[in-house]
Amino acid sequence: MNLIVLAASGRTGLAITRQALRRGHTVTAIARDPGRIALPGSPGLRMVAGDVHDPASIAAIIGADSVVLSGLGTDRAGVLLAGAKAVVAAGPERIIWLGAYGTGKSADAAGEAAGLLVKALGDRFADKVDADDTVLAAGGTVFHAGALADGPVSPRRRTVGLEAAPPFDLTATISRETVAAAMLDEAEEPRFPGTVALPLPG
Repeated sequence: MNLIVLAASGRTGLAITRQALRRGHTVTAIARDPGRIALPGSPGLRMVAGDVHDPASIAAIIGADSVVLSGLGTDRAGVLLAGAKAVVAAGPERIIWLGAYGTGKSADAAGEAAGLLVKALGDRFADKVDADDTVLAAGGTVFHAGALADGPVSPRRRTVGLEAAPPFDLTATISRETVAAAMLDEAEEPRFPGTVALPLPG
């Protein structure tokens, strides 16, 4: 499968790209500075420059048959929504987007922790929700992950829909590698189109 990874130089984007190559996919890895994609050269890997604030640069990479996986995350408000709009406008076949558990459509399932996230994220909260809604409206899948950490793929990992979501445990973490594996599973075999999915470590 030919996959496109947005924000491929970030830690989650690197995990998605690395695992996709191991699974035998070809990957077009997008970053503002492709030189920061810290992976060895591979016949299946193409590294290209793209900036979500320049939608034309994204549209030049994404085609109608593209499957896009986004590891985009930011400390600045507006970046996520800009990215979502740029990807949706490019018209890919499918979008698999990284969001945060306890925001937007998963707030009720998360329970009391959702209120704490609103305060912690500040002006980035609305950006996350708006970006998610943009992707969902286009039929994409949004993965709402808990607090991210380094570490290997969980051997007991699973992915559930909101109806089976556990309350958000603020003390728990999930590895980026586990989230990347769940997103790639969805790319290979869609189970949650147009809705929110939760990757869980066990």
